[in-house]
Amino acid sequence: MNMKTSALTLAVAVLSGCSFIPTYERPAAPVPASFPGQAADATAGAALPAWDTVVADARLRELIALALQNNRDLRVAVLNMEQVRAAYQIQRADQLPTLNLAAAGNRQPNSNGGISSTYTAGLAMASWELDFFGRVAALKDAALARFLASEEAKRAAQTSLVASVANAWLTLQTDEELLALTQRTLATRDDSLRLTKLRFDNGAASALDLRQAESLAAAARGTLAQLQRSRAQDLNALTLLVGQTPPATLLPTAGVPSAALQAVPEGLPSDLLTRRADIRQAEQALIAANANIGAARAAFFPRIALTASVGSASSDLSGLFKDGSWGFTMAPQAVLPIFDAGRNQANLDAAKVGRDIAVAQYEKAIQTAFREVADALAGRATLGEQLAALQQQADADAERLRLVDLRYRGGVASSLDLLDAQRSLFATQQSLAQ
Repeated sequence: MNMKTSALTLAVAVLSGCSFIPTYERPAAPVPASFPGQAADATAGAALPAWDTVVADARLRELIALALQNNRDLRVAVLNMEQVRAAYQIQRADQLPTLNLAAAGNRQPNSNGGISSTYTAGLAMASWELDFFGRVAALKDAALARFLASEEAKRAAQTSLVASVANAWLTLQTDEELLALTQRTLATRDDSLRLTKLRFDNGAASALDLRQAESLAAAARGTLAQLQRSRAQDLNALTLLVGQTPPATLLPTAGVPSAALQAVPEGLPSDLLTRRADIRQAEQALIAANANIGAARAAFFPRIALTASVGSASSDLSGLFKDGSWGFTMAPQAVLPIFDAGRNQANLDAAKVGRDIAVAQYEKAIQTAFREVADALAGRATLGEQLAALQQQADADAERLRLVDLRYRGGVASSLDLLDAQRSLFATQQSLAQ
């Protein structure tokens, strides 16, 4: 290799700069490979459906779409992303020189007792750091990772909003079912109260029977008022999520069965969690912290900056742009830190601790996500059985009430038997609706 080739190779290496950013390696997920009670299937989550295919009810889909358009928290998340994007563009611009058009005039007394004038005009390049050691590039990489994290934060906010609207809609559906149930129960208890009062007036029932019937009717009226309040509050919560008053046609109604959500695929591997937006957000924050270490390390090395200008200078304003008045200046500057009272080392230590914090936050995000999914899978595995059991109990309690009512009207069963059967059926039906 001749001297010319060696010099060219060295120049390319220097101008291309170097990087002190540690090699990024994704931390191992601190969770099992599969969820409790499931055998992981590597292909199960290969193509997860979008939310609008998971939500089965057309009314709920339309309501979620409205929320994605109008929800103010989601708007804030989008605006935060745009703000971080602008910050990244500012940081990226530091890698390129900044050119300004400059003009100046200076008049001052000279030693001859007169006035000296100097006029300049031209292009001026602001101090531009030649990033030999990758400090500016590392700061740019950190800003890019923060922007990507904000983008994931927006996606996480969208997912959370979809879940919140679905949950609020289902809660409102429960309110409607419970209201209808309580209204039917109140009507039944009012009928029972009238019958008991008639029997009391004719001496066939005791005062205790009458007071118990009054108590049950009053309890049903109190429950009805409570449910009306809950329904209004849940509707207000749904209005806040949607960002406007939900159209009445999109609200759930009592007595209309609806399978709001599709089934979740079986055999989900736990590494599928890395697709969650909140976990990707935490990982981008970790990448940004890793890049900050590179910038802190580069601060120990010389910082070379270049200032230059090209233009015209003249002692006479009218001769500013004449031939012979043009010229240029170039002023490189190198600064090597010698003594900074430990500032650079402290910045490096802080950057390393920041990365360790980001690692812990990333691992915590994975553990939290694992727990949420595991809880949901555990609920799906048992809620079906619980629902079937409650339905059987409700059917049995309804038949029991029918038989006790016949016996009571025939004078065979006591009012206590009837009231107990009514209470039992109402409680079971409430649990079933919930």
